Amino acid sequence: MPSPRSPLRLLLLFQGMWEQECVDALRQSHDVHLEREGFDSMRARGLLKLLTFDAERFADRLCATYRGRIDAVWSNDDQFGCLLAAVMAKRLGLPGADPAAIVRAQHKLLFRQTLANTLPDATVNAAALPWRLPERALRDPRRLAAAVAKAGLQWPLFCKPVKASFSVMARCVQDADELAAHLRLSWVDRHLLALLNKPFAQLAKSVTPLPCATDCPLLEVPMRGSQVNVDGYAWRGDVQVLGVVDECMYPGVVQGARHFAGFTFPSRLPEPVQQQVKEVAVAAVKAVGYDHGLFNVELFVGDDESVRVIEINPRSAGQFATLYRMVAGIDLERLAIHLAAGLSPTSVPRVAPVAGAGASFVFRRFDGLPGVTPSAEALAWLRERHPAARLWVETSRGASLRREYRWLGSHRFGVLNHCAVDFPTLLAEGEECARRLFGIALPSGLEVDG
Repeated sequence: MPSPRSPLRLLLLFQGMWEQECVDALRQSHDVHLEREGFDSMRARGLLKLLTFDAERFADRLCATYRGRIDAVWSNDDQFGCLLAAVMAKRLGLPGADPAAIVRAQHKLLFRQTLANTLPDATVNAAALPWRLPERALRDPRRLAAAVAKAGLQWPLFCKPVKASFSVMARCVQDADELAAHLRLSWVDRHLLALLNKPFAQLAKSVTPLPCATDCPLLEVPMRGSQVNVDGYAWRGDVQVLGVVDECMYPGVVQGARHFAGFTFPSRLPEPVQQQVKEVAVAAVKAVGYDHGLFNVELFVGDDESVRVIEINPRSAGQFATLYRMVAGIDLERLAIHLAAGLSPTSVPRVAPVAGAGASFVFRRFDGLPGVTPSAEALAWLRERHPAARLWVETSRGASLRREYRWLGSHRFGVLNHCAVDFPTLLAEGEECARRLFGIALPSGLEVDG
């Protein structure tokens, strides 16, 4: 990896499961000296660490430890790692995104307000309830109905926390009674959600004024249509698109929410529609002031052909890394590291594509039970038959499993990334993989949604 210093000294914060392959490659590379800090905040041990975790003190300690010892700091963590990396880069004088831009992207009410001022046709009406998750008012239908009326919104509405990851607590509600029931959380859930929100809130309020607390519920006018992702990067005022990924959903609505069945690349939407979503995504990235690093923008293509932005993630979609590498020859992680080091994205060489179509198949259960664990024989078959495929298996049990069902409405027990020469072959091979690995059919809904 070309850099001003060899090896490049990289600090990776809060590594997630999608980055493991990248980390393994970096360990074997003579071009990067890797340091890692952080923990998995969604696991039991990570949640325990959050009990006493102070994000500001953590940032101060890391800055003191690594000042003069690193050339770049990078995180692909959506919870608070991206903001922490930006804050540290600014304090250490290293390349990085403006922390205020990351807050504008990740604080959902601030994001909606920003788009309403700059791209009103690309956003939706939204308002935050004036209470935080622990407050009793959120369980009172009469007070909720009055707050919705005061905000000028009408039922049904889509509810989600102002700051959350992985679609936690996101669902459509038909009236105030249903909203009150949705927000009637146990003491344990309220405490855990507060812990998960605290680090981002600590860092964000030191960066820019916030219109409301990060654990207030946000209500939005529901959007309908096809969902897509636009991936790209920002560099010195230039915003470039790398590709468009289609989102595919399980049929129907479960507990007020739609659930991802998978993602397919490249997009199969008509070219004029793809061009439109690219233009809106670029405009939204510029609107929040994000000018350094990879981004992932999620959008709705409405039944009326309008394009509206769901959210901006100031990071790459790690789940798509193998798809971009195999189908488009783009190494997202290497590109992210180059940008973190202040190196031109054009210096990252493309690799030869080896497939014409790729998918990230998502396997879920909706019945409260854990998922199927592939046998050793099935895993050996996958390695031999499809050595380039990547499989992630979730083995949630007990309290973690019950919490996943409560917060998400489903249990994602497996993700398979696979690529093939074309889409028909991809789906046929995906079907065989699903049967051999989990004894089930491939999730339905993997056609272009809409």
